[in-house]
Amino acid sequence: MIKAVLWDLDGTLIDSEQYHWLAWRASMAAEGVQLSHEQFLKTFGLRNDAIIPQWIPGATPEEIVRIGDAKEELYRRLVREGSLEPLPGVRHWTERLAADGWSQAIASSAPRQNVDAVLQVIGLGHCFQAIVSAEDVTRGKPDPQVFLVAAERLGSPPARSIVVEDAPAGVEAARRAGMPSIGVRKGSPLPAELAVSSLADLPPDAFTRLLK
Repeated sequence: MIKAVLWDLDGTLIDSEQYHWLAWRASMAAEGVQLSHEQFLKTFGLRNDAIIPQWIPGATPEEIVRIGDAKEELYRRLVREGSLEPLPGVRHWTERLAADGWSQAIASSAPRQNVDAVLQVIGLGHCFQAIVSAEDVTRGKPDPQVFLVAAERLGSPPARSIVVEDAPAGVEAARRAGMPSIGVRKGSPLPAELAVSSLADLPPDAFTRLLK
């Protein structure tokens, strides 16, 4: 019977916050907007069409696309030129799960080109059978759409699809999808079935335990 893991990308597989911050700061400066780090953090993880109107009220759909595209192109360049590595435990678990016959997918609100760039840089693309990105969904987390689409592409029922997330909205999306979840976040634990501060802290039977 199919057993699957659906991975969030930013903050779960990689720590991309600095790259996104630098790309947003430069892109907004080009529009005459001085962006603070606090403003950036309040929107981190949201879709671009939800972020840009907060910083440029009245931005047209065309402007949102243009600014978002410029930001993402810069982000991908920074990722390729930087020293991006998987977060602790990521390489071990994705490769172990692949070897043990688990199906795996990326379920992210990031654009597909960003996902492809990250997987190329960290060298883990071979572990995933499906990718669901911003282009594949119309609603962002905590709506469960991204996880439901990912599970469908793997042919896995929700109850046998484990979500790995670093954000409350992602854990809530998993709950709404009827999927067990692992919450990975330093500090206060996430309201997931299993909560850890690092994937490196997961017990050896973490994934199999959630499907029993």
